[in-house]
Amino acid sequence: MGFEGDNLHMSTSLLPVGHLSPGHDLNGYIQAVNGIPMLTVDEERELAFRLHDEGDLEAARRLVMSHLRFVVHIARSYSGYGLAQADLIQEGNVGLMKAVKRFDPNQGVRLVSFAVHWIKAEIHEFVLRNWRIVKVATTKAQRKLFFNLRGAKKRLAWLNSNEVEAIAKDLDVKPEVVREMEGRLSAHDAGFDAAPGEDEESAYQAPVHYLDDASQDPATQLEDSDWEEDSTQRLQAALSELDERSRDILQRRWLSDSKSTLHDLADVYGVSAERIRQLEKNAMKKIRQHIGDTLAA
Repeated sequence: MGFEGDNLHMSTSLLPVGHLSPGHDLNGYIQAVNGIPMLTVDEERELAFRLHDEGDLEAARRLVMSHLRFVVHIARSYSGYGLAQADLIQEGNVGLMKAVKRFDPNQGVRLVSFAVHWIKAEIHEFVLRNWRIVKVATTKAQRKLFFNLRGAKKRLAWLNSNEVEAIAKDLDVKPEVVREMEGRLSAHDAGFDAAPGEDEESAYQAPVHYLDDASQDPATQLEDSDWEEDSTQRLQAALSELDERSRDILQRRWLSDSKSTLHDLADVYGVSAERIRQLEKNAMKKIRQHIGDTLAA
């Protein structure tokens, strides 16, 4: 730990007991932290006030060290996620240090009661980042479900409607959110490419073989671009062969953002809507004929 102005900065260098750390020798680390004496209420208050009022780094160190066993206890409750226990403890230790930094003894609560929320918050974030390659919980409701749904399920089978409703009510979320999270928890990560050593049949089932987007092929994109440009040029050439009135009718009827009706154009040119329809039909016929002749040439 160190000071910068009035702010206390802690680092994981505070954590090792002797030369131990959770990742080096987990059993030895746990045995060592369990051997650190617990603080009495008076000792904790004295150290907390020394840290809070004077910025005493030794007081901060003793507060953290005396609560490392508590982090181990919390981290063990997250063993069902398949993550290394040492990593969970290390993340919990970070939460403990944040709690010690922000602890105010004037509030009249024990450090352990205040720190539990910070410790769990850091472990939660670590689990969500590392449990799956694809993040399974992003919203507040999803995060709540992630850490409660498996405990709420009474059996391994999929939840029935009554169970979904009960869990949704208990956790104050919508039933469809429960269903979605259950599906996410039951899913498994899959590599985009086939794993090395897989047989030919299994390898062919890898997503790389059926998630191909043909529209992103450079040759296809170039072909589409050329076709669109050529079509536009042919259309412009065909329109230039029409008389001004016929060209204006087609542009207003089909090429403008706000298209005109037959009656709108009839009012503009002082003729009947049927006459406008005939002019439009003849103009379209001339355009198709011009484009056809161009393609045949």
